[in-house]
Amino acid sequence: MAIEDVSKPTYKDKDILVAVKAASLNPIDYKLVQGKLKDMVPLNLPVTIGYDVSGVVVEKGAGVSDFEIGDEVYARVPQEQMGSVAEFVTVQSDLVAKKPENISFEQASGLPLTGLTAIQALEKVEIRENDRILIHAGSGGVGSFAIQYAKEKGAIVYTTTSTKNVDWVKALGADRVIDYTNEDYKEVANNLDIVFDTLGGDYTFDAFEIIKDGGRITTIVGPPDGETAKQMGMTDYKMPEKLSELIKEKSAIYKLTWMQPNAKQLNEIKTMVEDGAIKPIVDLIYPFEDGIDAYEYLATGKAKGKVIISLADLF
Repeated sequence: MAIEDVSKPTYKDKDILVAVKAASLNPIDYKLVQGKLKDMVPLNLPVTIGYDVSGVVVEKGAGVSDFEIGDEVYARVPQEQMGSVAEFVTVQSDLVAKKPENISFEQASGLPLTGLTAIQALEKVEIRENDRILIHAGSGGVGSFAIQYAKEKGAIVYTTTSTKNVDWVKALGADRVIDYTNEDYKEVANNLDIVFDTLGGDYTFDAFEIIKDGGRITTIVGPPDGETAKQMGMTDYKMPEKLSELIKEKSAIYKLTWMQPNAKQLNEIKTMVEDGAIKPIVDLIYPFEDGIDAYEYLATGKAKGKVIISLADLF
């Protein structure tokens, strides 16, 4: 990774050009740098990285009518326009929303990817009032948003975290915080309606032990279900035999979410933030010139909430 001068991005008829005020970092970013996703996300190197952005509209295509120059916006940019950790980024206007008015650019930039991931994953299993749900890794970016969103939907929320984060996660609204350093989550949370798997590996399969018959498992890291595999272009995909057997044994619903940008849901997040139902969770803010340090910190897995790169001082 390096900070380099690049050409100002061009934009098409339906695009807007955003002067970036802040960009948040996500695990997918450092996994791209480490080469762990090259089978799924091919890159023509060198590339600018980053998906989350908040900033100000400075130019727009002739076909854009929903935004004006000077509008404060936020978005999760699509894969083909990746590169939000930069002074400017081009974004399809139909994937952008005006940022919540009651928070900073830094706070707003931390919402799109995690918020859209949590909403889409929980909507896939039709979360509803009084559902008993376990959300793994409640202090992470997706987990901390999912706790607040599930409580807004009226669910009864269990979550896991480490000792140092128990009180902090409890303040997000979780009904039962499980300290995984001295408690077995499978003994505390069982007969659940939903498990939100954010960890993968054995956690995906172990989720079947603690859901009730007919329960639902929603994952962002486990093997794809058949429907999602087709959406991802995996035409010859066959679900792992062990997973198929567990689904059948529990008559369970199992869904993988491969998050997609969605302006309607960003507007939903905007309303919830302005109403106080969702609070952005920011761990650390780095100036642009220290951006590589920000990625190295994120890759340690110790972040509590979002890691942000601020470009506010550049304009």
